[in-house]
Amino acid sequence: MRNILIIGAGRSASSLIRYLLDKSTAEDLKLVIADIDLDIAQRKTLNHPNASALALDIFDIKQRAAAIEKANLVVSMLPAHLHIEVAKDCIRFKKHLVTASYISEQMQDLDTAVKANNLVFMNEIGLDPGIDHMSAMKVINEVKEKGGKMLAFESFCGGLVAPESDTNLWNYKFTWAPRNVVLAGQGGAAKFLQEGTLKYIPYCNLFRRTEFLEVDGYGKFEAYPNRDSLKYKSVYGLEDVVTLYRGTIRKVGFSKAWNMFVQLGMTDDTYTIENSETMSYRQFVNSFLPYHLSDSVESKMRLLLKIDQDDIMWEKLVELDLFNDDKIVALKKASPAQILEKILSDSWTLQTNDKDMIVIYHKFGYELEGVKHQIDSKMVCIGEDQTYTAMAKTVGLPVAMASLLILNGKITQPGVQLPIRKEVYEPILKELEQYGVNFKEDVMPYYGYKL
Repeated sequence: MRNILIIGAGRSASSLIRYLLDKSTAEDLKLVIADIDLDIAQRKTLNHPNASALALDIFDIKQRAAAIEKANLVVSMLPAHLHIEVAKDCIRFKKHLVTASYISEQMQDLDTAVKANNLVFMNEIGLDPGIDHMSAMKVINEVKEKGGKMLAFESFCGGLVAPESDTNLWNYKFTWAPRNVVLAGQGGAAKFLQEGTLKYIPYCNLFRRTEFLEVDGYGKFEAYPNRDSLKYKSVYGLEDVVTLYRGTIRKVGFSKAWNMFVQLGMTDDTYTIENSETMSYRQFVNSFLPYHLSDSVESKMRLLLKIDQDDIMWEKLVELDLFNDDKIVALKKASPAQILEKILSDSWTLQTNDKDMIVIYHKFGYELEGVKHQIDSKMVCIGEDQTYTAMAKTVGLPVAMASLLILNGKITQPGVQLPIRKEVYEPILKELEQYGVNFKEDVMPYYGYKL
């Protein structure tokens, strides 16, 4: 049998594992599901005869090497910064590697060695990055093949809560790593191209510069810009476009409310708070507010943020139980961002039967035979439940499909790469349609974008 080693059995691995197990008999596959928590790995085997669980400490060099040596292909679902040692072992033992993470500089530096060993290291093959790459390149290449010239590209993606499970004032629940949500947008100004002009938005203003989107059947959304849209000029072959923008989708009103945390400093991850383990939620909030002899925490908060007591922004804060003096942070040497993540997890965790929703929205501007056109490409995917989420589906299925294509010799170009070539994106996008990941494309006149 052909062995696939899956390292990391967290929330994004559920659909990946189920897909490969469903194919395992026909494809002669044996899955080894490895995680530092053996119980989690065991549950993810689904008691399937073609799957086994392995307790694996990724920092145990001998244990990691032994597991990788036995595999034909390795899937790493670890956090991005942990891929590199797995990747080096894959080169050492000549094993293909698939990840859903952005290509780091360290990973890119392995390209020469990967090619020398005729290996495929497929990265950025999840959702965002992943399906966004593939669906964008499909349309861009179709336009170019017709002789068209690309003028503009906007791309938006968001993990949201499905309408039937939308039960809080924020219209949001965690569908992926909460820490990444809390830290979103940090690490430098967002930069993009608007009608030939470079634009920069610092983190302090990021969530007040949003664009509105409409998706038929699902209503209105907003989007704030991602950090660096400009790098996709070369990745997508869009060197001549005048507009290039990538953003994150949320329900309308989320960004304005989230900006309250940004302005208070609660999303800061650069320092720790003294005695955080004994601090109540109310004390945490008060630590960011001015001292006043008689004013309550609530009054100081409203005054500082300039919000009225009957404002929906205030109701959103109250809903999070921020002012509870009985709830304890219970995190030692925690940063403000870590404490905020814990508080939000109380309210924003998906319940057992909750469903999440993924939305992707691309806008393509192009000129063909002297006429300017626009293509709007939209995809909405609804999850099944807390385990088989839309996030797990859209991240895990492309990873699984790419793994099989590599094992079956359908993806052969060696090197460290992302899924922007036809031999990768065409079969995966086609198969994803069977799982409800469908893009609807509408063509209309192009008049330029106003961001």
